[in-house]
Amino acid sequence: MTPMIRPRRLRATPALRGLTAETRLHPRDLILPMFVREGLSAPAPIGSMPGVAQHTLDSLRAAATEAATAGVGGVMLFGIPAERDGRGSAADDPQGILNVATAALREEVGDALVVQTDLCLDEFTDHGHCGVLTADGAGVDNDATLDRYRAMALAQAEAGSELLGLSGMMDGQVAAVRGALDDAGFADTALLAYSAKYASAFYGPFREAVDSQLTGDRKGYQMDPANRREGLREVELDIAEGADIVMVKPAMSYLDVLADVAHASSVPVWAYQVSGEAAMIEAAAQNGWIDRQRVIEESVLSIKRAGADAILSYFATELAGWIR
Repeated sequence: MTPMIRPRRLRATPALRGLTAETRLHPRDLILPMFVREGLSAPAPIGSMPGVAQHTLDSLRAAATEAATAGVGGVMLFGIPAERDGRGSAADDPQGILNVATAALREEVGDALVVQTDLCLDEFTDHGHCGVLTADGAGVDNDATLDRYRAMALAQAEAGSELLGLSGMMDGQVAAVRGALDDAGFADTALLAYSAKYASAFYGPFREAVDSQLTGDRKGYQMDPANRREGLREVELDIAEGADIVMVKPAMSYLDVLADVAHASSVPVWAYQVSGEAAMIEAAAQNGWIDRQRVIEESVLSIKRAGADAILSYFATELAGWIR
């Protein structure tokens, strides 16, 4: 008699399922994005992102300490200045909110987690684009923007950022920033390239979180959601320029791209569960349509299963507490 094959044997108990799981999440796989806004006297909740707030320096310190205690691997900081202009002057001001917050967190948490900073101009410009506009205002001037990124990189490294997240999608940004850092003695400052960053509609709540001044779109420099192979090409270019880590963003709607990149990349691969993805989960949970905890766990596990070595998620601290 031919023995019956029973895959269900390994699903019979929680212990067996745990022992034979192919993918595992650990708190150190998680990175918490955080917003700090200049001039606030108290944290300001973000309406489209339940549970997420624009922080004061004091509440930022407290939230980072909570994340570190939960075992989260890192935090990614986004700064929202009180004043903006066309070149994003506050971005490389040593007394600008992002740089001050970076120094404050390094002092607060030390090496308990990795303090990372977003290196992009969109939060700092009065037009909301990720770079300096051309003279006629018709688009982003790539090379003029690289000059601003070099200055930002030095300011963030001097403030104590351990890893710079290059999210602007300018051609040559990794090489430009790496060269500036190395020349200034910051050879140990790591670079995360947002290599496959798509012009996605899932960023909507983030725009509220940073009080974006953008009108129009960023399709001239972020990637077309229709393109899969282009994502891998962008990754290869950034690795060749010196990226230490590469990113796919968004995560959940681009798991095919993430899997491609994870298979081919010679450096760690991260992914970002973006604001719109998180907001949909929260909205469905608030309506009683889904089991919130199970869906959060499953959604982040799927990103890890597709090949991400680490995941940026607004659920990071909470999820870390569940899986410890």
